[in-house]
Amino acid sequence: MEELICSVEFLKGGRELFARVSSEAGGVREYRAPTSDEVIDLVINDLQEEFESAPAA
Repeated sequence: MEELICSVEFLKGGRELFARVSSEAGGVREYRAPTSDEVIDLVINDLQEEFESAPAA
């Protein structure tokens, strides 16, 4: 059985790239950066911390 653990949206607004991350544990949060590499790094770091600190199922 599959279960959605997070949702990630990438949006472009002007010169900035936005990422909107939503998860049950962390709620909804947004990240902004001038380049795709930077915003992706922010999302990766956030999700890695969240999943590493989550209790084992």
